[in-house]
Amino acid sequence: MKSAIRIFPVIVIILYALSCSPSLKVYSDYDRSQTFTKFKTYALFASDSSKPALSELNKKRILSAIQSEMVKKGFIENTTKPDLLVNAVAVRKNEVGVSFATDYYGYGGVYRPYAWSGTLGLSSGTTYQYDTYQDGSLIIDIVDASTKKVVWVGTGTARIDRPLKNPDQQIPEFIAKIMAGFPPGAPGTPLP
Repeated sequence: MKSAIRIFPVIVIILYALSCSPSLKVYSDYDRSQTFTKFKTYALFASDSSKPALSELNKKRILSAIQSEMVKKGFIENTTKPDLLVNAVAVRKNEVGVSFATDYYGYGGVYRPYAWSGTLGLSSGTTYQYDTYQDGSLIIDIVDASTKKVVWVGTGTARIDRPLKNPDQQIPEFIAKIMAGFPPGAPGTPLP
């Protein structure tokens, strides 16, 4: 009983920390005709398409995290003749969410054989609420350098209402989640 009392505050703290971080939805896909074991080296493909969506500091954090993940997966950086080119693109767009609620106070019938306001069960009302928010996506394309064809793509999408509290820690965690399925077929790698 005493150990359960000691563990409970730890669980509460972990759940609170998880609830404060943005929820990242991750998707990945790959070319099933590729043999990924033939790829040994990579180079980052610097694209300027992320400029409007990212600060320079976050762009550096993302590229550094991608390099770290590639090294963890056994790839060697080779900027002169790589097997793979890795490109990251950030997209930010405004979205509108709509929610609604309907009250059925005037509903009459077998279970509620009464009506409010003397309308004999014919009154109800629906309220709509509109919510504008920013949706951010990070797309990581991995391209076969010899054929210039995409062999793997990973996408992470999250609602971004405010800046990250600790981008030096959170960005590498997000990149690790996005790249968890690369390379496909490696031990411990989930297949999409």
